[in-house]
Amino acid sequence: MALYFIGIGLNDEKDITVKGLEAVKICKEVYLESYTSILHVPVEKLEQFYGKKIIKADRELVERRAYEVLETAKDHDVAFLVIGDIFGATTHIDLMLRARKENIGCHFINNASILNAIGIVGLELYKFGKTTSIPFPAKNFNPETAYDVIKENQKIGLHTLILLDLNPSMERFLTINDAIKILLGIEDKRQESIFTKSTDIFGCARIGGDFKIKYGKAGILMEEDFGKPLHCMIIPGKLHFIEEEALGLWK
Repeated sequence: MALYFIGIGLNDEKDITVKGLEAVKICKEVYLESYTSILHVPVEKLEQFYGKKIIKADRELVERRAYEVLETAKDHDVAFLVIGDIFGATTHIDLMLRARKENIGCHFINNASILNAIGIVGLELYKFGKTTSIPFPAKNFNPETAYDVIKENQKIGLHTLILLDLNPSMERFLTINDAIKILLGIEDKRQESIFTKSTDIFGCARIGGDFKIKYGKAGILMEEDFGKPLHCMIIPGKLHFIEEEALGLWK
């Protein structure tokens, strides 16, 4: 009896690996973590393709009621499906540690994540620095972490991947346009010339699926319609000549 952590990729029901699908089919219960990312197909598509009923696992279940998953995994095989790769969020690591403490066997089946699929833009993956994120702004909550990460990565010539906040249960998704405005607002406050309307950026939407990628000045991309979520941004660092050639595809 075991808990299977299974990455299911970035786009639709067919992105799961053969090994992952074989594991799903032997499990008594199948959970889908449903709050750190989204697929571009409804859950019913997964159920039809996998041949299994899927239980949506929201933040409340994974973080506060994980014992429900673990109790079943003590006597039966259980699948915990993660959009992208399996350990993209701290809560997934926490679930694994809890399972270990309960002497529940764990199996790990990896898949593509935004951290490697973003290579489609043509930037060298090993030249990305620290990844950061931009959350939804709220009253008395306007963190400047992303600005600081861009600043530190730029100092050593590294690219910066910026992930944008989401709340699938409320169908709220931060857009590239929102993120540019937030960073420009921080720039207006700090005046450090880290992120201006003249900063070259990549705007990326739905990587792994029907993607849209544009490269250009932040002030221009701020007016671009990138369509449906999920969105992310890249601030390039020092470019190799091959990278310079590649980014020409997206201007």
